Amino acid sequence: MVFFERAPAKINLSLDVLGKRDDGFHEVKMVMTSVDLADRVELGELHRDVIEVSADSQYVPDDERNLAYKAAAAFKHKYQLKQGVRINIKKNIPVAAGLGGGSSDAAAVLRGLNQMWSIGATSSQLAELGATLGSDVPFCVYGTTALGTGRGEEIRILPSPPVCYVVLAKPDIGISTRHVFPKVDVNELEHPETEMVIRSLEEKNFKKLCGSVGNTLERITFSMHPEVRRLKEKMLTSGVSGAVMSGSGPTVAGFVKHFSKAKRVYNGLRGFCDEVYVVRLLDRR
Repeated sequence: MVFFERAPAKINLSLDVLGKRDDGFHEVKMVMTSVDLADRVELGELHRDVIEVSADSQYVPDDERNLAYKAAAAFKHKYQLKQGVRINIKKNIPVAAGLGGGSSDAAAVLRGLNQMWSIGATSSQLAELGATLGSDVPFCVYGTTALGTGRGEEIRILPSPPVCYVVLAKPDIGISTRHVFPKVDVNELEHPETEMVIRSLEEKNFKKLCGSVGNTLERITFSMHPEVRRLKEKMLTSGVSGAVMSGSGPTVAGFVKHFSKAKRVYNGLRGFCDEVYVVRLLDRR
């Protein structure tokens, strides 16, 4: 028996850091949505009580360090299952890119095992389990448009964004969140207009959305990697209506209304960095 799950990339429309928590994590407030750049996760049942993971990327571990492996282990422990599973991941989402690829793979494993083994867990139950794995996993379980608070694991579903195209551009570097957050000084942060982002979603107002997207981590990442700042500036001069770094970077997302403009921006960026994609937003409610 083999099951397939899509694991879409997520982008931030807004990312704010509110302070340091007693547990060592940072309190965040962020708006996220999913795009149709996605990994493909294949799940196959094994008769032995083991978890096997493989991926077609040398940057993805094939052992218990992999978040998809941890998701399977957590699911098996939660529901006291003795079956084994083989997980194969076809990577399309760049690694260490601020696009939540590992978290989305883990969420896909939770959804897939829930279906494969007929457990019947709700999305909220899977999200609660996902929160033990990583702050982005609960959002990725839903894969819609949502406000994330707390560590990012407290999810409130928001209206879908206005229809548009997104140009994703990633410079040839990888950035780990754990290298960015220790540099956060809450007193020096520039806070994005998260409430304005939410209102633009409620109103389906593309212009207002583009004028309010923002990420408080940009200043830190830009200081560490000036090429990310140059990429955002290049994207804005290429004609996108709005641009924002996703997660802790380095990927920058640019928003345009029409495909013809998206292609022109894409062509303008191809000489600037190797990994450029034109994608659609997945949330089309």
